[in-house]
Amino acid sequence: MQNKGSLIVISGFSGAGKGTLVKKLLSDYDRFSLSISMTTRAPREGEENGREYFFVTKEEFEANIEKDGFLEHACYVGNYYGTPRAYVEQEIAKGRDVILEIEVQGATQIKKKFPEAILLFVTPPSIAELEKRLRGRQTENEETIKKRLTQAKEETKYIPDYDFILINDELAECEKRAIAFIDAAKAEPERNEKFIEGLRAELG
Repeated sequence: MQNKGSLIVISGFSGAGKGTLVKKLLSDYDRFSLSISMTTRAPREGEENGREYFFVTKEEFEANIEKDGFLEHACYVGNYYGTPRAYVEQEIAKGRDVILEIEVQGATQIKKKFPEAILLFVTPPSIAELEKRLRGRQTENEETIKKRLTQAKEETKYIPDYDFILINDELAECEKRAIAFIDAAKAEPERNEKFIEGLRAELG
């Protein structure tokens, strides 16, 4: 019997290094697939349908909402973005672990619709380190940095909803801890109810 995959939701403060962690996991482990979002915005130069996003019309997106086709969705600046349920479920059925990098509100939506999802929150060792990293990027002005830190304060309210906190001090160690957390969660009985039912059925 093929092992079923899992949905891995990765969130964290802006500047915590979650995007870098996701890229490393995808590069170092064949078991992972990256969840591809659906959007109504137009493709940018170099983007391909089914690679960066699934590009659809507003009507197609809203039809998907009506049939509960998203694990989560939101509207930003006049365009819809969402996580297609079918794509995630197909990959999981193949035994793939699907990674979804998403903000905290979306993660909360997913936990309600997909309670067996494994939620990881990525944070630096301290807010002082977070501020240092934000300034080190040299891509944002002082006002934006302050907004990021205010946003981080709001996001701390959601951390208790996550299964694990990943302190990203050194990337290689953070990756090791992420794999350990994911494997531990995948072995929890409440995430393996169908497997347990199968064992009982075989035993009669």
